[in-house]
Amino acid sequence: MSTSSAPVTALQANAEHQYTITRQDLPLACPMPAMALWNSHPRVYLPVEKTGFAKCPYCGAEYTLTA
Repeated sequence: MSTSSAPVTALQANAEHQYTITRQDLPLACPMPAMALWNSHPRVYLPVEKTGFAKCPYCGAEYTLTA
């Protein structure tokens, strides 16, 4: 039995500096799960729930939580 599927392409990590996220993206980690990890910094979890904003200490990416 053979199955064919299109290759899954991960988003480039740290390609942008500002990201808008929703509650579905929580818990927030940089790089985010859909991003490639091989060319990025170690994954770090960011506390965005209280203030609605978080900045990654490694790459400086800014995350804003929308309602």
